[in-house]
Amino acid sequence: MAMNFFEHQDQARRRTGRLVMYFAIAVLCIIAALYATGMVLLNWAEQSTSGSSQNQAQVQPEILYWNWEVFLGVVCLSGLIIGGGSLYRIHQLSGGGSVVAESLGGTLLDPGSVDGDERKLLNIVEEMAIASGVPVPPVYVIEDDTINAFAAGFKPTDAVIGVTRGCMRQLDRDQLQGVIAHEFSHIFNGDMRLNIRLIGVIHGLLVMGLIGLYVLRSMAYSGGVRRSSGNKKDNGVIVVIVIAAVMMLLGFVGTFFGRLIQASVSRQREFLADASAVQYTRNPNGIAGALRAIGGLSVKSRM
Repeated sequence: MAMNFFEHQDQARRRTGRLVMYFAIAVLCIIAALYATGMVLLNWAEQSTSGSSQNQAQVQPEILYWNWEVFLGVVCLSGLIIGGGSLYRIHQLSGGGSVVAESLGGTLLDPGSVDGDERKLLNIVEEMAIASGVPVPPVYVIEDDTINAFAAGFKPTDAVIGVTRGCMRQLDRDQLQGVIAHEFSHIFNGDMRLNIRLIGVIHGLLVMGLIGLYVLRSMAYSGGVRRSSGNKKDNGVIVVIVIAAVMMLLGFVGTFFGRLIQASVSRQREFLADASAVQYTRNPNGIAGALRAIGGLSVKSRM
């Protein structure tokens, strides 16, 4: 059977690139929507001022479509909220793969272990490190009977491999090699870093929605909404309410669609990892057999 794993890798990378581009466009659309809201409010304020002036009867102010101050204000606000929320979440998740492995109950495997299953796993990890060109990462074992494995870490130098006891015992050597090669692909292709960054941006969008919701609730509890009704002197309160409502809507909608795009990106990176596993092992039956074994067991088993 011809091994067209390079073609499959290229397809997965192209699809990932398109999805990430859609993600970036979605963020830009949110910024554009905030700017449009700002311009609507600015024109409304200009019309209100002109309408209340006794010296400008029957004169309609010109509708403005561009204002540098509004644009810079929106960019700064979006950068502060989305960017700040993203950086905070990325910082939380980029503490190193060992932190993730230990939080899942993993135990660092002794490189000098003489246990048969553990020795087999360590040898396979070393082989796949050579095949992929990635430094040999620490290996963590999780005492669980399901077939699970994962790679964690922000970059190859702090990456770790985690494997359950069930994965070591229930898969033969070729199948286990396919699973480990799959995880090495995630390390080599920077999938962990990409996923953390997407999670960070989604968190930033969620923060925007939560801030908008908090402002609206605060205005409601303080009676600001009722006091502004029909009172032209409280235009500032109306502006705050509208901006908060738009932020809440855009933040929550952006979070929803951002998670959909993130799931699609993760699916493409899984396809890429499967194709890379075949490249590293030169044995398509290994990863295929592991997937069949996982499919025949509990739904909790995964890679």
